[in-house]
Amino acid sequence: MPEGDTVWRAAQTLRRALVGEVLVRSDLRVPAHATANLDGRTVSAVTSRGKHLLIELASSAQSSPSLVLHTTLGMDGAWRIFEPTQKWSGGPTFQIRAILQTAGSTAVGYRLPHVNLVRSGDENRFVGHLGPDLLGPDWDPSLALQNLRAHPSRQLAVALMDQRNLAGIGNVYKSELCFIARANPWQPISEVSNLPEIVDEAHRLLTLNRESTRRVTTGNPRQPLWVYRREHQGCRVCGGRLRVADQGPSTQRRQTWWCEHCQPKIKR
Repeated sequence: MPEGDTVWRAAQTLRRALVGEVLVRSDLRVPAHATANLDGRTVSAVTSRGKHLLIELASSAQSSPSLVLHTTLGMDGAWRIFEPTQKWSGGPTFQIRAILQTAGSTAVGYRLPHVNLVRSGDENRFVGHLGPDLLGPDWDPSLALQNLRAHPSRQLAVALMDQRNLAGIGNVYKSELCFIARANPWQPISEVSNLPEIVDEAHRLLTLNRESTRRVTTGNPRQPLWVYRREHQGCRVCGGRLRVADQGPSTQRRQTWWCEHCQPKIKR
């Protein structure tokens, strides 16, 4: 799934195109909301919460109450913005899950795995479980640390990916953060001495990268990443072998990248 910075940029793009505008056409192509009519509603806000997007739709004389459209991007979903005369180019028609059209532009959601429409105030059904958002106004590093330390036996990389602890870290940042901290991804939280620094670095990196489509964790755009998807290349620090392996419970298993030399597991 996309990282929090990708979803944050998607929210900015949707906000610029839709907020303050009245919908002249709407089409939610999912069974639960196929008959929903959002025409005439004004888009009042677009926000990101970790890996979730929330589009707020104000009530009007003909439509009440206010609603929130909740979507996620999954592995390859995307929202695309098109001008009135522009040909849609985000994928085949059968992959479209949502259309929000105003007088000036059309937002088309392709391959969205989750499309939910609820009354304003009920969106916590989908985002209420999330920990503090690394790119949100509620960011609270002390709460993130408290959440992470609540399960001391959990592996570091698995805990960082758990959106209930802190929202926004995906597979790229998980691996990169562990390498930057020289922490083994399989190390239990209880044995990670520099956990506060990892949390602060997560916030710093996502903030730095949120405005750019090219994610950089090394400080060098020509060599943007330390370990992620570099298993056939040498470590940028020691020149040693990089590894990749599956990690996490069977229902949430993800690949993790690390350097055997720079991130040895502490032996007890």
